[in-house]
Amino acid sequence: MNVFIGGAWPYANGSLHLGHISSLIPGDILARYYRMKGDNVLFVSGSDCNGTPITIRAKQEGATPKEIADHYHNEFLDCFKKLGFTYDYYTRTDSKHHHQIVQEIFLNLLDHKKVYKKEVEQAYCNTCEQFLPDRFVEGICPNCRKEARGDQCDHCSKILEPLDILEKKCKTCGDSPTTKNTEHFYFKLSTFQAELQQYVKNAKTNNLWRENAIQLTERYLSEGLHDRAVSRDLPIGVPVPVDGYEDKKIYVWIEAVSGYYSASKKWALENNKDNSGFWNQDTKSYYIHGKDNIPFHSVIWPSILLGIENQCLPTHIVSNEYLTVEKKKLSTSKNWAIWVQDILENYHPDSIRYFLTINAPENRDSDFSWREFIYSHNSELLGAYGNFVHRTFKFIEKSFDGKLPEGKINEHIKNDIQNFYPKIGELIEKTYFKNALEGIFEFVRYGNKYFDQQQPWVQVKENVDECKKTLATCVYIIANLAQLLSPFLPFSSNVVKEKLGITESQWKPIDQYTTSIRNVHPLFERIDLKQIDIEVEKLNEQSS
Repeated sequence: MNVFIGGAWPYANGSLHLGHISSLIPGDILARYYRMKGDNVLFVSGSDCNGTPITIRAKQEGATPKEIADHYHNEFLDCFKKLGFTYDYYTRTDSKHHHQIVQEIFLNLLDHKKVYKKEVEQAYCNTCEQFLPDRFVEGICPNCRKEARGDQCDHCSKILEPLDILEKKCKTCGDSPTTKNTEHFYFKLSTFQAELQQYVKNAKTNNLWRENAIQLTERYLSEGLHDRAVSRDLPIGVPVPVDGYEDKKIYVWIEAVSGYYSASKKWALENNKDNSGFWNQDTKSYYIHGKDNIPFHSVIWPSILLGIENQCLPTHIVSNEYLTVEKKKLSTSKNWAIWVQDILENYHPDSIRYFLTINAPENRDSDFSWREFIYSHNSELLGAYGNFVHRTFKFIEKSFDGKLPEGKINEHIKNDIQNFYPKIGELIEKTYFKNALEGIFEFVRYGNKYFDQQQPWVQVKENVDECKKTLATCVYIIANLAQLLSPFLPFSSNVVKEKLGITESQWKPIDQYTTSIRNVHPLFERIDLKQIDIEVEKLNEQSS
């Protein structure tokens, strides 16, 4: 089976924070899982290097947009690598290849008469002497009356036009913009209303999308879809490939989502592969992002695909709610955030992956608190999983000179584990990652309980054969826990698998491993509880 996984494209105008990672981790879990199953997986993403936020950041820092984009793109690559993300291809939207593919999609839509020209009024700043990109227009949302920018309200998720904004201000100079007539290309989004209604109905019936995606998309459809501008007067971006319009750029909302297709094409070119198998109706596709990106994946991208007569619409919309920090809304402008670079310097990547999965905002907002993060590491990763692995391996090293005892594995436990793989696999495929990880850790706790009940420290003196059975069963549990946890906790899983000499990585029970264990070290180190106060104080200081 072909499985396409598209991770949302972070803007290359600032560092990654835990909110980004919280919404993107599901993509890597899915990719690792489906590869273990033996499916044909393509996991892509990239840095959004064309957006207005980069232009804004460049002006603030006296740099060029390319310098800003280069800096953050490289930082993203480093963070994703350290977190164990296994993208098959991670690219950027300012690449020549991406521009070419986006222009081809634009011309395809034009040929299919899904794009037309229209003269419109647009916000113009007399002080800056330029038409204002949507994100350069700030003010009050006409729907919820809260602060908003000219393309979307983050409070009520309403997609906006800049001229809809109340009390408009230019983001650059703060003056109130006027309006001027200009000609732009428009996308016939309204013509896809009926097809999208049926599409969403099918997703709802088959429980393929997160509830927030269903509700928000139904809301847009009930309000009625309107044609949307597909070009803008922007300083950077993909030029409109039509004579006389080269100074205009293809609007980011159509250009960025097209990156999923351009990335797959580039991956195919560089690896001498065919990407067409990932763009047919038999493909199982997952689109991974935060709540604020729902309409671009549930309305805009499906409409573009329909417009170019491609029927490979997203099958699964994996849209997390928001992550708060210490019970407060995450704010990059106020520096109220946990930056990925910083947390990776001091904490195990599996601790980050574990906490953001077990506390994922799958159905409602969830909170990152330093207290919960550190207690979670010490009690679950170290106290439960790490402890079970370490006490078993250490006992074998000490009592059997590191040689794995040959004993009959408990049949009841063996049967449970065989049934466990399809059960956890189904949860992952249905995007219930939190439930899947909780289920595995229930088995971790069961393993510890089994060790305690069997008392191998007593058995080794009174009945060595029974002790060997206990340890053989514990090693069997550990080997399979390492396999089951591989999509979630790849680093510690690899350590266990290397210790047991396990080279295969498949989604099925494993009972073949090494015959000896030497140089046993703890899987995780305890985090001093003093770090809680240190980290909270640091967070408060950086935001003050």
